[in-house]
Amino acid sequence: MNAEIRPIRTPAEQGLSGELKALSRAGGPRIAALREAAAQAFHDNGLPHRRVEEWKYTDLRTLMREALPLATPAPVAQVEAHQSLLLDTGLRRIVVANGVVVPELSDLADLEPGLSILPLAQALAGGSEALARLGALQPGRYDAALALNTALATDGVVIEIAEGAQIARPVHVAHVVSGQRPAASFARSLVVVGAGAHFTYAESFEGPAGLAYQVNSATEFVVGDEAHLDVVRLQEDSASALHLSTLLFEIGRAAKVHAFSFGIGAGVARTTLYASLEGEDSQVGFNGAFLLKGRQHADATLFLDHQVPGCESRELFKTVLDDSARGVFQGKIVVRQAAQKTDGRMMSRALVLGDDAEMDNKPELEIFADDVQCGHGATCGAIDDDLLFYLRARGIPLKDAQSLLVQAFVGEAIETVEHEGLREALVERAEAWLAARG
Repeated sequence: MNAEIRPIRTPAEQGLSGELKALSRAGGPRIAALREAAAQAFHDNGLPHRRVEEWKYTDLRTLMREALPLATPAPVAQVEAHQSLLLDTGLRRIVVANGVVVPELSDLADLEPGLSILPLAQALAGGSEALARLGALQPGRYDAALALNTALATDGVVIEIAEGAQIARPVHVAHVVSGQRPAASFARSLVVVGAGAHFTYAESFEGPAGLAYQVNSATEFVVGDEAHLDVVRLQEDSASALHLSTLLFEIGRAAKVHAFSFGIGAGVARTTLYASLEGEDSQVGFNGAFLLKGRQHADATLFLDHQVPGCESRELFKTVLDDSARGVFQGKIVVRQAAQKTDGRMMSRALVLGDDAEMDNKPELEIFADDVQCGHGATCGAIDDDLLFYLRARGIPLKDAQSLLVQAFVGEAIETVEHEGLREALVERAEAWLAARG
């Protein structure tokens, strides 16, 4: 007699399974099938734990102790109280509060020629043609965060850039958590950049200090041939929050894509990036900087798939860890057999300020081609004593000297942001973090 083995479900998994029982049917049969498949995948696999290699250093089954109720739409006046630094940089703002677009606070009028912005809920209700792209980018492996987002997302934005359009004014999607009770929000966005177009996309995440809410966000980017896309992300959620983000890129021929992630918030944060280079001669750069303190845990995980010849990729991630914070960087570059002439470089550097801080680095290369230039590396260490002595010998106080060196350390990564206003906003945020250090 064979005994049936039934996995023990954690309270969080049980709660999430309950939410998945009533999936939305909006968007037609294909979207409904996507949701059902994602829900079934979660039912079969549950939350990842440390025995799952991709989540070895971020045991979500342990870190996510409960499933919070789904967030409800927030009153407009309540949302207006939140002000992100990115809101002052002259961008076109789209506010997504508790996972729902707020038209009253969003700049949806007088769109530039070639730019289309539609709330996802409206696209699902109206059967937008862009929905044919939604969910088309699949990482090829089970990802719990993405599966939950696919199944439970109700709103977000659908942005389309016409072929050849040059959109000078960046679009800023501001994700805001509003309310007094902990809740979970799921937002899904799709950005389609036509061939030869130029576009800058920014998104930020924030919420009430001290509130232990949960955010699960996913954004898909479809980049056409010879297009240019810049992505800038600022994550400054409550220090008690759980933040999960998934970014998926499909990149065409001779395209240029640069993405930068800046994280200073959330008690537990995981950003996963999947990129598939499907057109020859493309150039991509995925960079980031994370400033952590207290007992914060931040994980940046990348999967970069070179499928065709002649592409170039660069990854640079900087992490600063104070107190008992923990940082994780996992980067994997795969070079397929057909991807000859690939040029890939990946680097993770960590600066440890706290005696109890920890950094886990795991850069990987998986190469099946023989005519490539690829390399990876990782460093982890404290502030250079000689540099610190040099500054202090010139009358600079210890704390100020440390701040100057930390600014220089993260500045190398921030300087990769092309948009001047966004770059300055991130520098200001880094300076504010340093000023708040004890």
